[in-house]
Amino acid sequence: MRGKRKKHRGPGRGVDQPYVERTTYDPHLKAAILEVVENLIRDDGPSETRQTLERPLAAGYARQQAIEMIGSALVEEIWALLHDHKLFDRARFAALLEQLG
Repeated sequence: MRGKRKKHRGPGRGVDQPYVERTTYDPHLKAAILEVVENLIRDDGPSETRQTLERPLAAGYARQQAIEMIGSALVEEIWALLHDHKLFDRARFAALLEQLG
């Protein structure tokens, strides 16, 4: 059965498709990312993560919002690791965190 292609299953947003605010997401993946953020804060690694949490909290964001903001930076770093085949770069991750509120 050479040449048989796997069918695309279900709707989804491909990398080359524009972001639409109502785009669905995988709640399990989101929960996993947020759990990693919580672990980074709890374990103080890297320390910039805990420091970053304090800035949005001081600016009036709810804790959950601040955790999600940090999660977005984490996703960008994971993207660099997987898509661009880069190694974890603490300075790059810290720069992403610095850009947050």
